[in-house]
Amino acid sequence: MDIHGLNKTTLLDYPGRVASTVFVGACNMRCPFCQNADLVLDPASQPVISEEEVLAHIRKRKGIITGVCITGGEPTLQKDLLDFMRKIKDIGMDIKLDSNGYRPEVLRQVIHEGLADYIAMDIKSSPAGYERAAGVPIDMSRIRESISLIMGSGSEYEFRTTVVRELHDEKTFEDIGELIEGAERYFLQSYVDSDRVILPGFSSYPKEELEKYCNILHKYVKTVSIRGVD
Repeated sequence: MDIHGLNKTTLLDYPGRVASTVFVGACNMRCPFCQNADLVLDPASQPVISEEEVLAHIRKRKGIITGVCITGGEPTLQKDLLDFMRKIKDIGMDIKLDSNGYRPEVLRQVIHEGLADYIAMDIKSSPAGYERAAGVPIDMSRIRESISLIMGSGSEYEFRTTVVRELHDEKTFEDIGELIEGAERYFLQSYVDSDRVILPGFSSYPKEELEKYCNILHKYVKTVSIRGVD
């Protein structure tokens, strides 16, 4: 595993759990608003943490933490992902896996083995806007397949979108609603500009606008909430 970060204790990354978060390098997308530019663009420049060190921490903290979140970057690019998840499960920890959904073949294996107790998939935009938001050419059939796999997985799951004023509008969320129709939960995450993003200069919507988008999505998704706005 190409591990470049470890948040030893967090209440934010795994809903309902005290967790540790593992950050892996590399990604198959180049979302311009991505907050982890170094992990995506130049993971080799980041400090490396050994798998053994991470597993030792998880063993030591068992009973204090009750879950492990694997994020990135894009975890499904890691050739040792499933083996790493098996080792975490052997310790007795639940796992949350974050993914952009572009490798449904890996998600299928994860789901088949019951390795992820919670799956969070980023929905970058509507089908029409996906390539612009992802920063690379996109085969939407792969996104649709992952959505279907996750919704039928039997695991807890969420879909989520980082909302960027310059990339998303009312029609975007109508179309996203149709894309994930029948889903259990969906979160709108307000974009936050920083010097860590791939392309600074984007902006966020006010809470009132995000609430309007939530009302659109309630037609399609059971639970819709906003993150990152007071």
